[in-house]
Amino acid sequence: MLEILQIANKIKNAGGTLYLVGGAIRNKFLNLPITDEDYCVTGLTKEKFQEIFPEAKIQGKSFPVFTINNIEFALARKERKIGIGHKAFEFLADENITIEEDLARRDLTINSIAENVLTKEIIDPFNGIQDLKNKILRKTTDAFKEDPLRVYRTARFAATLEFTVDSKTIELMKSLKSELNTLSKERVFIEFKKALSSNKPSIFFEVLKQAEVLDVHFKEISNLIGKNQPEKYHPEGDSYNHTMIVVDNSAKLTDNLEIRFSCLVHDFGKGNTPKAILPHHYGHDERGIELVKKFGNRIGIPNSWIKCGKTACKWHMKAGIFEQMTASKKIDLIENISKSYLGLEGLKIVVACDKARNNLHEILNSITFERIGKECLNKINGNYIKKKYPNITEKEFGKKLHEERVKWLKGIK
Repeated sequence: MLEILQIANKIKNAGGTLYLVGGAIRNKFLNLPITDEDYCVTGLTKEKFQEIFPEAKIQGKSFPVFTINNIEFALARKERKIGIGHKAFEFLADENITIEEDLARRDLTINSIAENVLTKEIIDPFNGIQDLKNKILRKTTDAFKEDPLRVYRTARFAATLEFTVDSKTIELMKSLKSELNTLSKERVFIEFKKALSSNKPSIFFEVLKQAEVLDVHFKEISNLIGKNQPEKYHPEGDSYNHTMIVVDNSAKLTDNLEIRFSCLVHDFGKGNTPKAILPHHYGHDERGIELVKKFGNRIGIPNSWIKCGKTACKWHMKAGIFEQMTASKKIDLIENISKSYLGLEGLKIVVACDKARNNLHEILNSITFERIGKECLNKINGNYIKKKYPNITEKEFGKKLHEERVKWLKGIK
């Protein structure tokens, strides 16, 4: 198996140069884990590369990318936009294209840095290292506006790195609004998922809001803007601000993306609250269910996520007043949620994130329905009923199980 230095030397001996580029260089400067290594080759033709590496597998219809030992090597290339959308490009790859020309076509300056594999020389023609130090996302060139996917990539990088986006880049993002609907839902979901996995998912939506494009694929979130809430319970402001706090809270408590998604969508129903009843949002829990489904279908959200989100919409209000409910209503909630994809633990996190401002863990520990529910279900189960009522019919079983659980709940202190 060829090592990367051996590959670099073979390329050098053939008249070319091998560079490590993109995310690997960015993460190296940020002291972050390097998950992928992408390499760029200058000074060689496609035919010459195949000649010196006959074992390389070639892929890509538009421009050649070679794979050796599961590592990708792309020839330096230029590109020209020839239509609308994310894929409408014409590519030119030949031995005369420099590393600087290749870097110029990349999206952000922090991704437009290269390192000579043999000499370790850093090639940084667009001052990406300085932007890394200043925690700023900046377009590499005006070619940024040729690819609408870069709008969501930039917002995602802002969330995952917790960087700000410079004003000129925001303006270019605004200019791409009309092309965002040309993106496949799969590509939108990938960026959304990565942002939701970050420590501060709210940054993703804040950047899209700033660029005035939030309403394209994230209409239900955009609709929360300006939907005021009773100040007594929500001093943070409108439903959008509240949702951003809730989703960021979820990132502090769990890595489970189904639960984080549930926190994001739990108040979707507030987005279409009639103006006449504002700042109250009566019935938003039920209204949100259909909105979660529409949102999920629009960007290809997994069905399990959608089910969790719908459960969060429907039950978060009731779970939030669990202590005030009758014993029978409490058991209704416990039985329904225990059978759902979200589960008692998931709903507990949603409720805690919904209620908390600064005292998140304190609120989480104060919620009782998950602990009580698990204890109840464990003690008053099917075996308990069969033992206590040996002659019970199948028709009577469910009703009696519910009754016994209510009786147990009334008996605990």
